[in-house]
Amino acid sequence: MSKEDIGITVSKEADFSEWYTQVVLKAKLADYAPVKGLIVLRPDGYSIWESLRNTFDEKFFKKGIRNGFLPILIPESLLGKEQKHFAGFNPEVFWVTHSGENEIGDRLALRPTSETLAYTMYSKWIQSWRDLPLKINFWNTALRAEIKATKPFLRTSEFLWQEGHTVHAIKEEAEKEVIEILEIYKNTVQDELAIPVVTGKKSEKEKFVGAVYTTTMESIMPDGKALQMGTSHFLGQNFSIPFEVKFSDKDNVEQFAWQTSWGVSWRLIGAMIMVHGDDKGLVLPPKVAPIQVVIVPIYKSDDAKNVIFPKLNEIRQQLESKKIRVHVDDRNELTPGYKFNDWELKGIPLRIEIGPKDIEKQQIVLAKRYNREKISIGFNEIEKISTILDEIQKDMLEIAKVKAKQNTINISEYSEFKSKIGKGGFFNAYWCGKTECEEKIKEETGADIRVIPFGSENTNGKCIYCNEQSKETPIFARGY
Repeated sequence: MSKEDIGITVSKEADFSEWYTQVVLKAKLADYAPVKGLIVLRPDGYSIWESLRNTFDEKFFKKGIRNGFLPILIPESLLGKEQKHFAGFNPEVFWVTHSGENEIGDRLALRPTSETLAYTMYSKWIQSWRDLPLKINFWNTALRAEIKATKPFLRTSEFLWQEGHTVHAIKEEAEKEVIEILEIYKNTVQDELAIPVVTGKKSEKEKFVGAVYTTTMESIMPDGKALQMGTSHFLGQNFSIPFEVKFSDKDNVEQFAWQTSWGVSWRLIGAMIMVHGDDKGLVLPPKVAPIQVVIVPIYKSDDAKNVIFPKLNEIRQQLESKKIRVHVDDRNELTPGYKFNDWELKGIPLRIEIGPKDIEKQQIVLAKRYNREKISIGFNEIEKISTILDEIQKDMLEIAKVKAKQNTINISEYSEFKSKIGKGGFFNAYWCGKTECEEKIKEETGADIRVIPFGSENTNGKCIYCNEQSKETPIFARGY
């Protein structure tokens, strides 16, 4: 028996980091690559990413956003056009310096992000107001040198993501795009992954380098740390001017365009693992589960098997006709108990158990993964399984919302803030809006302003650090 066949050996509460790594590896979502900081996605892990990608593509397409492709190599001379932006990535950049044995001259960066490359192309493609808006999304990888504190899906040197880049003739139209994309992100994460998020803006200190402002969605993880789930940036004309992304307006006057960029990564999969998993392993929301229902036959003889399988196949066909993703575990060499544990480790939302006694009773046994509940339904009630999967999806979100609320604290005294921040959580605290206070809080507690929620403007309190009049009530937390 290999190590990956052994179940989870630590509890989620006792050693969260080790628990998380074991779930990723033993549920066969990913594995470590031979190069430090890189991982290999296995089919189940990639299937979850494909599910998210398909949902985003459908929503993007309705907004007039189409997919394109960008190469991974970016000339250093091109990056120099927007030095302030690229300086933020410099310590993390991988460089290509040779072609075979020959030096190539101008170094090539392995894409940390694609603004400079995309906007160089946009400046060629856009001439007139008739070419706008231009909305393109790119599914690709990005590379950033995360060598020390790596963790699968959360912090790796190469990661899968999508990055959208739009160009507009009108400022207000671009700003509307920023918010609409953030709303797509929020709805998808909550509806598909059953993870609640808080949306709002980043502080000036924490915004994306090169943006006028950054909007974000943040979630709190079970260990009390915050995780940035996605961002949408209003770039203004900060890139269109150096990259000459401009157009002739209806009066034939040349104007610089207004731009946005936005993205999510496979970090979403890491969040899903952390939020829903338990001491048995992975717990998958039905909408993204590669297998939604697994059928486990229970028999001790060929005669019993011959009785069970005709009905089992009939049930499988019924479910597949409803577009439910079904798998029959017909491995003869394994016991039913082993199979139950195996599928629980892999997080399959619903298990069907069927044996000779069930055939006699004209029923099947259903085992729900997320709460371990077992129920029996008749052969004539198979259509209920679609509804049960929908209920599981909704229940998982509601449970996650309750846990997030329990992990969110309103706090007004800095001494209390410092004493409690080590235990983790979202801290709602008044803030005067000054970067100096934000930096001091970070220096003294390790907590950032993760998000300034929309509608959190508040002048009724006193800044938690300097005690001056507050302007907003951001969420402070330590993060991944």
